[in-house]
Amino acid sequence: MTSDLAKGSAAIASIFAIMDRKSSIPDSYTAGDGGIKLEKITGGIQMKRVDFAYPGRPEMLVLRDFCLEVKEGTSIGLVGKSGCGKSTVIALIQRFYDVDCGSVKVDGVDIRLLDINWYRKHTALVSQEPVIYSGSIRENIMFGKLDASETEVLDAARAANAHEFISSLKNGYDTECGERGVQLSGGQKQRIAIARAIIRNPNILLLDEATSALDVQSEQLVQEALDNIMVGRTTVVVAHRLNTVKNLDSIAVVMDGKVIECGNYSQLKNKRGVFFNLTKFQ
Repeated sequence: MTSDLAKGSAAIASIFAIMDRKSSIPDSYTAGDGGIKLEKITGGIQMKRVDFAYPGRPEMLVLRDFCLEVKEGTSIGLVGKSGCGKSTVIALIQRFYDVDCGSVKVDGVDIRLLDINWYRKHTALVSQEPVIYSGSIRENIMFGKLDASETEVLDAARAANAHEFISSLKNGYDTECGERGVQLSGGQKQRIAIARAIIRNPNILLLDEATSALDVQSEQLVQEALDNIMVGRTTVVVAHRLNTVKNLDSIAVVMDGKVIECGNYSQLKNKRGVFFNLTKFQ
């Protein structure tokens, strides 16, 4: 009994420690005037001379003198070996962390000056392991836009190649997903996550290995859905499978925290450099 109380006390203490921790990135809901809200956001991204190390390992730079530009409405793929900093770029664009040196700008404005909650409403992320909550499929899609209409939910599901499989379920959009989406397959969960991203109508779309954990058939369906929603949006794609970046406007090869090659698929392959060697391995 005493040991159980001690364990419970330690668990509660760790929870309160997390709740009491102050984030270095202010929440505009609690900070009053949280920053700039642009009249219009087009989604052009500029990362200039960025140095970054995670707070837990300040001595190890993940990005060093990193430069990247993504023009509004275009798509770019980030490729390279594991641990080179690709997913870190995604985290910095979302402002989950602030850079140690340099800047990340959207439409020419440093994102540290923007209202953080306003800014994130204009971005959407689809990751390798989609977060599916306990609740219905409809509720999971509507987490992208809480006041969405039924028509918006259906349109988002159709764009994500999800409407057909959802409609075939006994309870349709009211089907319970289960804890962490245990009632759904990997491809189904990913398409629901894409529908959640679509319903936000984001200006900036971030795809972090969105198809790498899927079988070939599911990957094709998910890739078709991603191709649909990338049109007209600024899109950053992190990929290991190089066939998923063939049709992007440009590709940046990242090595040791720097962009070492940049161009479209054909240009980089003809260059016979690092990207060419990556294609040979695959």
